[in-house]
Amino acid sequence: MKVLVLGGTGFIGFPAAQALVRKGYTVYSLARTDAKEKTLAAEEIIPISGDVSSDAWIPLIATLDVIIEAITASPDNSRSVFERVEKAATELRPPGSPRLSYIYTSGTWVHGDSRTTTVTDTTPLLTPAKLVTWRPAIEQLVVNSTVLNGIVIRPSLLYGRSASILGLLFKGAAEGRVSWPGTPGGRYAVVHADDLADLYVLCAEKASVVGGKIFDGSNPLTESVDDFLEKLVRVSGAKGPYEYREPAHLFEEAITTTTLLRPYLANALLGWTPRKPGLIDGLDVYYAAWKASL
Repeated sequence: MKVLVLGGTGFIGFPAAQALVRKGYTVYSLARTDAKEKTLAAEEIIPISGDVSSDAWIPLIATLDVIIEAITASPDNSRSVFERVEKAATELRPPGSPRLSYIYTSGTWVHGDSRTTTVTDTTPLLTPAKLVTWRPAIEQLVVNSTVLNGIVIRPSLLYGRSASILGLLFKGAAEGRVSWPGTPGGRYAVVHADDLADLYVLCAEKASVVGGKIFDGSNPLTESVDDFLEKLVRVSGAKGPYEYREPAHLFEEAITTTTLLRPYLANALLGWTPRKPGLIDGLDVYYAAWKASL
């Protein structure tokens, strides 16, 4: 299987590319710098010099099996990349070729904020977080494509390795203060970067039978934000107590999102089960990993 990972040097795309390589697949990724090219090559990922706005990767579409889109995106950029792939697949792939599978990365913030209502992969999206109100339309564009075999993965809040968004919080803790947007009583839907990578591999491998599906990539149970922040004070040695503050912009408002998520579809259709310890249980290890990654 040949796979191109768009965003293959990022927090989501890099572990996914590594996991695909470990399964023996041929994996390509874009790289914008010589340093990134070396990082990819060292992991046996084939680097393609350029970014998503270039044409460097377009000829690959003629022979690829799967494209994973894991870029930091805007509505216009997500739509543009998808439409470029559709156009190239139509023009470059030989007649009678299997549909190219396209795995789009969304996020569980599309479920919106609620501390009373439990949601699943198949719950209608009524009130997405303001930062991502555009994502549901892109999701539907992908899964309803008549050219590509579209699949959507919605990662929840990521932890592990270099910490992703939580690195912002860890930095404050390392400086002696645990301050985070939100209010008491919130709960996070979370997933470890390695477990999420396994989900991308399963979707790529079984794309021909799960085309048109949307999967929430998240641990089966949510975790208390209060308990998480309290333990972070202890693990980091920061001066307590932790404190909440008002969000300063839409991104911080999205961070406050409580999603009482109970995903089931990835397990039911793909046999995917997250294996890493939860965010709170493994926090001493995850905080140490973030420090080591600096």
